[in-house]
Amino acid sequence: MHRPTSYICLLSFLAVLVRDARASALTTTVEPHGRTCFYADVDKAGEKIGFYFAVQAGGAFDIDYAVQDPNDKLLLDGQGERQGDFVLTANTVGEYSFCFENSMSAFAEKLLDFDIMVESEPRREPPAKQAQISEHTSALEESIYKLNGMLSNIERTQRYFHTRERRSYDTVESTRGRLFWYGTLESIAIITMAVFQVFVLQNFFNRSRKYKV
Repeated sequence: MHRPTSYICLLSFLAVLVRDARASALTTTVEPHGRTCFYADVDKAGEKIGFYFAVQAGGAFDIDYAVQDPNDKLLLDGQGERQGDFVLTANTVGEYSFCFENSMSAFAEKLLDFDIMVESEPRREPPAKQAQISEHTSALEESIYKLNGMLSNIERTQRYFHTRERRSYDTVESTRGRLFWYGTLESIAIITMAVFQVFVLQNFFNRSRKYKV
């Protein structure tokens, strides 16, 4: 008899959970000597902010980053980092900035993936009139949070392997390009030496004929 009510409570909790997590997974490029910033709003103090980035292509796969709160206070920063995965607590309500700077590269632009997620720290309990339903919903809540943590770990693992795959592909492409130009230059050098040798031999025989005459 209590199943429909339990399902309603579960759906209500899922709606709250989805609403409390606001994320944006993006891909962007940062030009040489360029700076790109993105922003996330925090509605109340105590919310958790998840920040992930990984350089997928460009130069030595490094980037400078900085995270500031609404009061321009520096929360996180790094130079020449390839990737990062951070979780911080927002103590100030307002707009947080996440900036990437490609100051170390003169010609190479950087392609990077990043993810910004704002999630409320306190858990909201769905309304329940009966204690039995409340206990059942609490167990479902714990299971959902465990599944959410497992999915987050799987997502991070996928990002890690995706980043390695992109970097390996870029390394293979760079090596292939170098081999191509090395083979081209080697072929040009061999052809040049052959033409030079033919020219030298031709001059040698022409001089020998003149001496005989």
